[in-house]
Amino acid sequence: MKTVTFTEFRKNASQVLNLVEKGESICVLRHRKPVARIVAAESHENQPAWKRPGLRLATAGDSLSKAVLEERRSSL
Repeated sequence: MKTVTFTEFRKNASQVLNLVEKGESICVLRHRKPVARIVAAESHENQPAWKRPGLRLATAGDSLSKAVLEERRSSL
């Protein structure tokens, strides 16, 4: 784990976040005491299925409701 001061983090946030994206974890110090740990966020592959966004199904053609209404009209 790499350690940086709060001032270093503020000045070089982009480079620090690049390291985090590559898998490094960063400990941020303020007044020589750890105040934060920065780690990469979980990707969707690591999330359980119930937390992932659902699939949206779409088909070509008329909607089901239109087909039902037309069927009802034709049967009258």
